[in-house]
Amino acid sequence: MGVLKKFEQRLEGLVNGTFAKVFKSEVQPVEIAGALQRECDNNATIWNRDRTVVPNDFIVELSAPDFERLSPYSGQLGDELAGMVRDYAKQQRYTFMGPIKVHLEKADDLDTGLYRVRSRTLASSSSQQGAPAAPAAPPAGRPGGYGYPPAAPAGAPAGVPPMPSAPPPGGQGGGYGYPQPAGGQRPPAPPASAGRTRYWIEINGTRHQISRPTLVLGRSTDADVRIDDPGVSRRHCEIRTGTPSTIQDLGSTNGIVVDGQHTTRATLRDGSRIVVGSTTVIYRQAEG
Repeated sequence: MGVLKKFEQRLEGLVNGTFAKVFKSEVQPVEIAGALQRECDNNATIWNRDRTVVPNDFIVELSAPDFERLSPYSGQLGDELAGMVRDYAKQQRYTFMGPIKVHLEKADDLDTGLYRVRSRTLASSSSQQGAPAAPAAPPAGRPGGYGYPPAAPAGAPAGVPPMPSAPPPGGQGGGYGYPQPAGGQRPPAPPASAGRTRYWIEINGTRHQISRPTLVLGRSTDADVRIDDPGVSRRHCEIRTGTPSTIQDLGSTNGIVVDGQHTTRATLRDGSRIVVGSTTVIYRQAEG
């Protein structure tokens, strides 16, 4: 059973179903949980062959109406989300430099149904022993230290690239203080160069270039590619490019069908046919 499904089942048992009434806004717990997973993936730092460090301190910013609705349950929800992150890290073989914490905060600039995720790596006192000293404060004008490189774990090899310390172009992404619509948007990939594999999808004859490592398909306007189909969930599935490329169901209502097989995860090849709702998506890739 997947980590997100286990999280949903645990959540259903809390407070005699109170959460089911609370989460009638557009923000759903599984969406926040998925965003935290992506925050780990996008900020994972490989220190050596056996250790990949991910953030352990998260803040989920919510609109004023959503925050007021959820604040009475923030402690329990934060604990459940932290447990989900712990389970996901175990599955992905990630490690932390300190205890996992998830906090909810109100953001007056967000509309109902939108949220932002901020993260940072906070080392516990035991993890900090023998590690280089971290800066006393972030650079002027940079908030709070979120999104800045953590101190390297003891024994980390030299030359390992730090976590990103600046927001991606256009002010989007998961760094501290930068807007992230529901479900999150990832930083754009570097421009394609000669010999690099190009990826795209085709929907009803329209080509959508995949210029990022991940692409979310869904009915929401915040999905990377919006599909106006009542059988498609707000955040239906996610394509991850690579060797090989894969597709992952994001807990959608109707699931996905890949090359005729109903599945939750599948490897993609050039020409793979993906059915979401009543819409067919053709996955394409080519060298050069």
